[in-house]
Amino acid sequence: MSVRTESTAPHRAGFACFVGRPNAGKSTLTNALVGTKVAITSNRPQTTRHTVRGIVHRPEAQLVLVDTPGLHKPRTLLGERLNDVVRTTWSEVDVIGFCLPADQKLGPGDRYIAAELAAIKKTPKVAIVTKTDLVDSKALATQLLAIDQLGKELGIEWAEIIPVSAVGDSQVSLLADLLVPLLPESPALYPEGDLTDEPEQVMVAELIREAALEGVRDELPHSIAVVVEEMLPREDRPADKPLLDIHANVYIERPSQKGIIIGPKGKRLKEVGTKSRKHIEALLGTPVFLDLHVKVAKDWQRDPKQLRKLGF
Repeated sequence: MSVRTESTAPHRAGFACFVGRPNAGKSTLTNALVGTKVAITSNRPQTTRHTVRGIVHRPEAQLVLVDTPGLHKPRTLLGERLNDVVRTTWSEVDVIGFCLPADQKLGPGDRYIAAELAAIKKTPKVAIVTKTDLVDSKALATQLLAIDQLGKELGIEWAEIIPVSAVGDSQVSLLADLLVPLLPESPALYPEGDLTDEPEQVMVAELIREAALEGVRDELPHSIAVVVEEMLPREDRPADKPLLDIHANVYIERPSQKGIIIGPKGKRLKEVGTKSRKHIEALLGTPVFLDLHVKVAKDWQRDPKQLRKLGF
């Protein structure tokens, strides 16, 4: 009887993406799997705009996570563009993880996404029940049955149905174990040590945007865009004391929103700077001087020219 050893098993590598309605725990799950903060997480729906890839390195496999914006019924031009991005991504990945929070009954939003998923025939689909730390075992069992039933109704054959809690780290590595066999045989796609292939400027912009979203009133989440104008090492610094100058603009849609972002006597903007600077320094591994300015880009979400300028 021949026992197959580790070294002879084929190496697998490929792309997976997590889908689900806004706030279903997609970004948190990406971060838990990669083990480093790569995707922007916020307790506000609709904050992930860029396809941020997290990369899970294993001796036998490499799993590249593509984080897509939540699919939703579009209300603006930006919404339509985001939905196009989502569908294109779904058809190009090797496996799709559909995230459904354990603590919320399946709703019309979930059905809308599941129906879209059913139309993508070839890609294997895994149902991931997130936030299991928030419910008891009876509620979890009910949710698992409901998801199984949803698949049957729409003709989706789930490759797996997996409960996880990214917060409690419960079963996150099991999830990776189950996703890996669904990937094609392939050498590694990225060098060891890479966690994401997003350009640094985009990630820095996302970290600033995340800090700007914290604690802001409900009318702002979609109205904030951040563009990093430049990132330059400060000249005349000794080699052992480098400093990176980052100049960034926070764009909002209306002058009335400026006060909300800046806060009384600039206090809020200062907090945004302090908070995001910590994350940026951790990401880049170097001290940073962050120069933030708030600018108005009138109704940018509905204006194709502005959308292009802001990177959408």
